[in-house]
Amino acid sequence: MADTGPTEEETPDGLLGWCLVANVARETAHGESGLDIQRGTKHFPVGALLWIPPVRWDPGHCRWPAVGRHRGNSRRYINIVVRAQDLANFRVKGVYSEGLVRSLNGHLHDPAAPRTLQNPWTRERAQEWADGWNQPRESVRIDGHSHPWISVPNPPPAELQVDGETLHLAHYGTRGAHYSRTPPPVERTSKP
Repeated sequence: MADTGPTEEETPDGLLGWCLVANVARETAHGESGLDIQRGTKHFPVGALLWIPPVRWDPGHCRWPAVGRHRGNSRRYINIVVRAQDLANFRVKGVYSEGLVRSLNGHLHDPAAPRTLQNPWTRERAQEWADGWNQPRESVRIDGHSHPWISVPNPPPAELQVDGETLHLAHYGTRGAHYSRTPPPVERTSKP
């Protein structure tokens, strides 16, 4: 879902750039096996708007640096690493605040250019990320081996093409979709 603002050709007054944003999910899973369900996160309440700059470094699997207003102080932005699974409703928004630009830039911020994003999103790239994260995806295992770079929609397709090879859905459960190189057995029907 895109921000309903103008296109790149119609740049609104005061726009400093585009950014991927998301809201903190209503329920977040913590603890052993994710059995501890909490409202929001330790640092952000449910529905808090988080601004996600393009990733310059890898903070870990499905973890991103984000900028938002802390639970205890709604006036200042903080930079923190969040889990992607704790976020929902990804979309693109325009950046208009110099304070937000300073936080998004982090240590790369140039005081001589306070209105310049140092590592900006393009609107199209941010929208691609938003669309990708808004569609539920499932992890894939092929013949018992995990393949974290491959994911499928929920529910998964019966057949999957990977590197020119056709894989067949063997099992689908809480740990994702399990595919096999072996086709499923053919059911024989008896003729009366």
